[in-house]
Amino acid sequence: MSNQFKAEVFQNQHLPEGAKEVHAIMTVSTEASVGIEKPIASGNNRLFGIICDTSGSMGGGKIQAAKEAIIKIISLLPENSHFFIVTGASKAKVVFPVSPATKQQKELAITSVKSGVANGGTLMSTWLIEALQQFQKMPNAIRQALLLTDGQNDDSDEGKLEKVLQQCEGIFQCDCRGVGTDWRVNQLKKIATKLLGTTDIIPNPAMMESDFQAILEKAMSKEVSDVSMRLWTPQGATVLFCKQVSPEIVDLTHRAKIIKPQVLDYPTGSWGNNESRDYHFCIQVNPGNVGDEMLAGRASLIYTIDGIETKITEAKILALWTDDDAKSTKIDRRVAHYTGQAELAESIQEGLDARAKGDYEIATAKLGKAVKLAHESGNEATAKLLRTVVDIEDAPTGTVRLKREVAKEDAMALETRSTKTTRIPKS
Repeated sequence: MSNQFKAEVFQNQHLPEGAKEVHAIMTVSTEASVGIEKPIASGNNRLFGIICDTSGSMGGGKIQAAKEAIIKIISLLPENSHFFIVTGASKAKVVFPVSPATKQQKELAITSVKSGVANGGTLMSTWLIEALQQFQKMPNAIRQALLLTDGQNDDSDEGKLEKVLQQCEGIFQCDCRGVGTDWRVNQLKKIATKLLGTTDIIPNPAMMESDFQAILEKAMSKEVSDVSMRLWTPQGATVLFCKQVSPEIVDLTHRAKIIKPQVLDYPTGSWGNNESRDYHFCIQVNPGNVGDEMLAGRASLIYTIDGIETKITEAKILALWTDDDAKSTKIDRRVAHYTGQAELAESIQEGLDARAKGDYEIATAKLGKAVKLAHESGNEATAKLLRTVVDIEDAPTGTVRLKREVAKEDAMALETRSTKTTRIPKS
């Protein structure tokens, strides 16, 4: 198993005397050429759940497009996988319970989907509870969900939703999609972040089918479920933060599970072949004297099957104190790059918040800074999204003019995708 995952740590291990913070980027990748052992997660051990909004606002073209997209997904499910369908409004309904994706079961599910109607309010906690109960029927499966909505969760449901998300965490992963522009980005991001999924906007209902297919393809590619990043630190050290920084920024710091003193587990979800992710650790250690060396941390990937833990791969984080300024002041390229990507995401969010409040001066400054950071890091995808809300006069300096008239879907797309990062350009 160890030869199928590869882990590398990138850092400047040289610290000036008295320094306490150790930064490192850990790149974890899976080898597509080797393939992951099938006994870990065979096709029969994949469960895909579809959670679809059927509240009143989904009526008309949206519900029809959603039905067509769901039917397409059902038809594409591998016959050795399992699936279920939950629809939700003020209450949730299991339209089709957990079943093997055989031809006969698919036909029955498609018939059930076609008969659905849109009416009622939006209480997402009820949808997730029903999905949770379905996922619990296959506790050892790779469990992936897709949640589609076009509206905002009722404010009265927020407290219950928080509790339900705590119950769902670690049981299944969930990608969230909002169709149109009447949903709230922060609501769907809360669900997706807690459940280690992605969030995105589908501006036009006609785009659902292709987006759904991409989500299904990714879900069916997963081979190893419930993998954790285990971080050991020496006595007296503290983990200041642990973040996934590629392909998207996900702060895992406050989701650590204490295994034993100085050993923390952070959830990473399921993995498939040909995947690569980057993680940024910041560890505070006891300061050393010139010439001192220490192992500041040891990061490994762990998965558990039938109560048995297996270490997939491991990498060491080091610290060496020096009085050589040339060595200690050099910032590792990858650490600098992802620090900038986090700053980029923060600048976009602050800029959009200021714009929404009518504070155009701050919005211009923050979004201008984001343009500069995107240019420096080569994040062309984010730069393209920024051009929908600002006119760029000079990208290297971040000189921009705020557009006063911006399509709502463009602003939402920027907000939704602001945490997507680019890998460090090859030198």
